[in-house]
Amino acid sequence: MSSPIRGSVSPSPDAEPSAPLLRIALPNKGRLAQDTRDLFNDAGLEVRALSDRALKASLGGEFEAIFVRAQDIPEFVSDGAADAGITGLDLVAESGRPIISRLDLGFGRCKLAVAARDESGIHKVGQLAAGTRVATAFPNITARFFSDAGLDIEIVPISGAAEIAPHLGIADVIVDLVSTGSTLKTNGLREIGTVMCSTAQLVVARNRTGWSAHKENSLEELSTALESVISARGQRYLMANVPKDRLDEVRQILPGLNGPTVIDVLDGGKHVAVHAVVSALTIYRTIANLKAVGGEGILVTRIERLMR
Repeated sequence: MSSPIRGSVSPSPDAEPSAPLLRIALPNKGRLAQDTRDLFNDAGLEVRALSDRALKASLGGEFEAIFVRAQDIPEFVSDGAADAGITGLDLVAESGRPIISRLDLGFGRCKLAVAARDESGIHKVGQLAAGTRVATAFPNITARFFSDAGLDIEIVPISGAAEIAPHLGIADVIVDLVSTGSTLKTNGLREIGTVMCSTAQLVVARNRTGWSAHKENSLEELSTALESVISARGQRYLMANVPKDRLDEVRQILPGLNGPTVIDVLDGGKHVAVHAVVSALTIYRTIANLKAVGGEGILVTRIERLMR
């Protein structure tokens, strides 16, 4: 398998030299910022900023990055200040802006959860009484969630750490982001319901009727470049020599994307070469199973990009 060429996404051959760059709003700090930069770097779209405090940067080719707060990205995209953006699905839902997800990036995984004090005796959302005060930095999502559940609650908007609110009497329960749940436990709280799950998304405006064909093509190139890196993560490329008369068993061991590729080996005699994309999580078992059917010369490599 040949290695993909690293570097920026090349402009379309028929693109006009003066065509405007596709402007992408990226998180300037926080949990999404570093993962976003890593993804773009792996996709060959290296973030080339003059300094760590720069407000914009070249991504090479036809792309330019601007750095803003993750919670402001839905507004930037919907107002046209940016053509696309990377932000959490929770922030998209909270904004209520007319934007859509073009690609789920998979990182920044968390959930927005309802939590109550351990000693409250409340174990599920349905136990909350009318008028329950709910502290949250996500008032719009929270209001929709409890309205859909048919519960009449009072929202207490906050901007800081929500975990302290029930202990200060500011609120009875909270709605806050949860990753591992350790922060809730540390503060004497337990989860009693899930409002929504969230990951980082590549987002664009719902209405793009004014876009040129060139800009749409640039967006497609960006999506393809990022998706190829995401698809490759957690996968490995495996090559091995196996006995020809054990191929039926090998096919069970190496299902791959569309089954293993089988190649004759020059002067290989009773052996053929098999190549396949396999899960990194079970690679140790795959190797053991191949050796059990006579596999040898087993080689495993990482994959930089994968187009399904």
